[in-house]
Amino acid sequence: MSLYVIGDTHLSFGTDKPMDIFGGWNDYTERLKTNWQRLVTENDTVVINGDISWAMNLDESFPDFEFLNSLNGSKIIMKGNHDFWWSTKTKIEKFFKESGFDTLKILHNNAYRVGEFSVAGSRGWFFDGEEDGKVMTRECARIERSILAAKDLGGETVVFLHYPPVSQTKDCEQIIEVLARYKIKRCYYGHLHGTAAKYAFNGEKYGIDFRLCSADYLEFCPKCVYVP
Repeated sequence: MSLYVIGDTHLSFGTDKPMDIFGGWNDYTERLKTNWQRLVTENDTVVINGDISWAMNLDESFPDFEFLNSLNGSKIIMKGNHDFWWSTKTKIEKFFKESGFDTLKILHNNAYRVGEFSVAGSRGWFFDGEEDGKVMTRECARIERSILAAKDLGGETVVFLHYPPVSQTKDCEQIIEVLARYKIKRCYYGHLHGTAAKYAFNGEKYGIDFRLCSADYLEFCPKCVYVP
C-alpha cells in the first residue's frame, strides 16, 4: 500500500485548453498514464494536490475524471486555484458516485489513512497581500481541521498543499506556524511550473521537509512518498 503524489495535471479532455502548447508538456497525458501505470498498483494511493482539470463545471470535468478513474489505485484529490469545476464536497461525491468514479476521494476538511501515514491538506494561499487576510485565516483553519482529523486516524501526518508555503526567499508564516505547531515533518506542494519551478524550495526548513510535486516538474511521473 504505497503512497504517491503528483499535482497540477491540468487535464482538458472536455475543454479546449491544451497544455501541449507549453514547453515540456508535449504528449503529457500519455506520459502521465504510462508512468502512472508502471509505478502505481491497484493497492496504492496517489494524492493529486490541485489544478486537476481545466473544466468550468462538473459536467465538463467528466472525461478528465473518467481518465483518472481508469488509472491504477485510489486517488485523493484536492482543490487548486484553477479548479473552477469545484463545488461542495457533497455535490462532488454525489457526481462521482453517479458517474461510477469509485477510485476518487475528496480531501477537504478531512483526512485519510494510507498505510503508516495519514493524509491531510488544503489549497493554502499566497504569502502576502493584506486584502487576502480573511482567505489566509480560512485556509489555515482548513489545514488545521484536516491535520486534527489525521491525528485522530493515527500514524504520521503528511500535509499536502497546492500553493507553496515556502520559497527560496520568503515563507508563509501563518501556514508554517500551523505545520510547526502540529510537528508536521513532511509537506508536499504544487502550483509552480516552468521557470518558476527552478526557484522552488526543496529541502528542510523549520524541521519540515518541503517538496515541489507539480506534474511537469516531476516529468509527469508520480513521486513516491511511502513504500511499505
